[in-house]
Amino acid sequence: MEEKPLRPSVTLLAGFQWLFFMFANTVVIPISVGGAFQLEQIEIVSAIQRSFIFTGIACLLQGFFGHRLALMEGQSGLWWGVILSLAATASTMNLELTTVGGSIAVGVMISGVLVAVFGLLGMGELLKKWFTPIVMFVFLLLLANQLISIFLKGMIGLNAGDTIDVKVAIFSFVLAIITILIHVKGKGIISSLNLLIGMVVGWIAAVLLFPTEATETIRTVPFLTWFPWGQPTLEWGVVISVVITGLLNTTNTIATLKGAEDIYERDTTPAQYRASFLLTGSLSTFAGMLGLVPYAPYASSLGFLQSTGIRERAPFFVGSLLFVVLGMVPALSAFFSTIPHSVGNTVLFVAYLQLFRSALRNIEGLTFEPKTVYRIALPALIGLSIMSMPTTAFATVPTLLQPLLSNGMLVGILVALLMELIYYLGQQKHVIGKSN
Repeated sequence: MEEKPLRPSVTLLAGFQWLFFMFANTVVIPISVGGAFQLEQIEIVSAIQRSFIFTGIACLLQGFFGHRLALMEGQSGLWWGVILSLAATASTMNLELTTVGGSIAVGVMISGVLVAVFGLLGMGELLKKWFTPIVMFVFLLLLANQLISIFLKGMIGLNAGDTIDVKVAIFSFVLAIITILIHVKGKGIISSLNLLIGMVVGWIAAVLLFPTEATETIRTVPFLTWFPWGQPTLEWGVVISVVITGLLNTTNTIATLKGAEDIYERDTTPAQYRASFLLTGSLSTFAGMLGLVPYAPYASSLGFLQSTGIRERAPFFVGSLLFVVLGMVPALSAFFSTIPHSVGNTVLFVAYLQLFRSALRNIEGLTFEPKTVYRIALPALIGLSIMSMPTTAFATVPTLLQPLLSNGMLVGILVALLMELIYYLGQQKHVIGKSN
């Protein structure tokens, strides 16, 4: 579908909107992972800068040579959760953190190579067939729940303590309402830039209302380190878990590119899947060496695109370039790091509400017979239930299986795929029985 090119001023503003989106999605990841591996502050700061630069470059590569869509290529939430889980269980496994970290790095590099090879072999087209509308619904529903839960905690002040900060919570929900109203009631470009407007207005208001939170900074110092989590080690239990995670993480690519078909109103081609897998695998291999969480196309980009209504690649490229510059200039990184957590979480909360719309679009027109309800409800509710369980509940599960079984989104997707396989085999048996 042909679209009128955006005016340069609109492209620049929309580029800043992408920059804020990338920043808010990225900055917390290296901080939390660095803390999990007990890294020095200078190493965490270095990881933040590498994350900014590498993510910006990854987005540019995917936009120009990969799937060629305006979809953020970022550090995968699935990978993030598994890496944090493995670091947390190091003492349970009687292993040093550096041993676990080094084994994770080896597993990440192996899985990156495998995913790249899958891309060259065209496995994306084969995997795509398993992602039926019901599997897509389950994936997007669980992803929305996982992300919204994280952002809601930030909105009400639970990231900074164990109790709700009432003032921060009221401020966050007022900001969320304003941002939503700008999107729903605003006209033209005002509606499209609702997230950027919400971010700027919220930042200014937070500086005035909560100066302590708003002035919190992350000082950045250029510093490059290879294998910061630990030198490469072969602890096979960890390596195998990580490789399995890497293969299952391909669901992010399939689900995101399939979800983009609805937004861009055209099918994703086999060539796009092949190029996207090849780049994601290659980027993840380097991520393992640099101590970064491996990469994948962000399904949450779908919610962002629906919130803004701007699908062109030009603003996406502007935002990606700005993100690279942000990582390369310490003063800029320090400045943008002063965005209050409540503001960033609120704007992302609003953006990701649109993922629920994407989920529902997949099951429009389905007849809700008992079989269909089971195919939807069983994986979705099992996944949501596991998400609500404390991680300590899985302490008695074999260490090798803990990262898999404690991840509600992963379990939900696997159950959905299993249910679809059972349904498909049942349909085939029915067809064969009729033909006989």
